Amino acid sequence: MDVRTVAGEAVAGQAVTGANWPGTANWPGTLAGERRLGVLAPLAPLLPEGGLQRGSTVVVASGGPPGTTALALALLGGVSQAGSWCAVVGVPTLGVVAAAQLGLRLERVALVADPGKEWPTVAATLLDSVDAVVVRPPSHPRPGDARRLVARARERGSVAVVLGAGWPERADVRLTVRAATWTGLGVGHGHLQGRLVEVVATGRGAAARERRARLWLPGPAGAVAVFDEVGTGRTAGTGPTGPGPTAATGRTAATGPMVVDIGARRVG
Repeated sequence: MDVRTVAGEAVAGQAVTGANWPGTANWPGTLAGERRLGVLAPLAPLLPEGGLQRGSTVVVASGGPPGTTALALALLGGVSQAGSWCAVVGVPTLGVVAAAQLGLRLERVALVADPGKEWPTVAATLLDSVDAVVVRPPSHPRPGDARRLVARARERGSVAVVLGAGWPERADVRLTVRAATWTGLGVGHGHLQGRLVEVVATGRGAAARERRARLWLPGPAGAVAVFDEVGTGRTAGTGPTGPGPTAATGRTAATGPMVVDIGARRVG
């Protein structure tokens, strides 16, 4: 199995376990004693208590407007920036530049690009070893595989972020991109600068109340940012939610961006 960090460091000839991972002295991470994992500030309003609850399963539903893969990966931004290890399973198209712009610390993210039929075993093993795992299962995962994955995350206190449609198990949090709009295009000229999305969060328990957010995903600078009604984008900054560095801010023109609604069409 080809397992490497997103930064390109291969883990050759080693089992996918925390004890063998390069550069880790305290596995499965520095946040093992906390109830939740921090996320980038623009994503916090979508989640109970503003973070990823340990032991939970988050489903990022696909099949609608574009932006679901970027959203799932952005959830790892704050986790990796806090020093914890993460993993991405079954996303062979993951780009290094895009991942870094979304806030991921590449040297703290493991990538198993193509686990094949072994995806449940790979994802479960990584949930034993890291704090958060983004996994894209086949289009119709078996209910038994889904149940075991949910149970593994709950038992180990890690977070499973499932990317795709047709997940047969109930999710603690379900994130859905309801609309996507690219900016920067004029009539016959211009180039894509940023994508404005509307994200809806539902779930159970503390996540039962519906939450909505309008986000740049990505923004003109490539980062995740919030969008307000007057066209102000506030970038995600360099740290997760909670005590730490204050998020950096950047503003677009006062009149707001020129937008072209592309609905559910996929671009790029």
